[in-house]
Amino acid sequence: MVHISGSAARAARELRVVFSRLRRRIREVARDADLTPPQESALSLVGKHGAATASALAAAEGVRPQSMAATLAALDQQGLIRRAPDPDDGRRQLVTLTEAGRARVEGNRQLREEWLARAFQDRFTEEERETVLTALELLERLSRP
Repeated sequence: MVHISGSAARAARELRVVFSRLRRRIREVARDADLTPPQESALSLVGKHGAATASALAAAEGVRPQSMAATLAALDQQGLIRRAPDPDDGRRQLVTLTEAGRARVEGNRQLREEWLARAFQDRFTEEERETVLTALELLERLSRP
């Protein structure tokens, strides 16, 4: 077993905690009052990955297909998604965003980015922002295989 230094363990622990808090805060910024968290998540997933089957969305979200079906029914009722037969397998349906769904996803993304940019502007000095950028370059290594 490879020995892990105290600083590596501390960095891992603190990064995970800070990342979780920041992710939660960013989600709160653009929370839709008329969408549940699972609906928001599914809408975002379809926006990110394009056309997908309900079963593929359920697998990506780690939920039962029945739960995803209920989530998609609510999004369909609000006019945010559309379902069309899969051209490769007519028994399945592909879920895509409607124009209203696309506008909702993009609007939420823009709100989150603006909040984060404003928070950096208001809460950090120029030197601190440069330090964050340098740290992000280092952290980028963690995202590589």
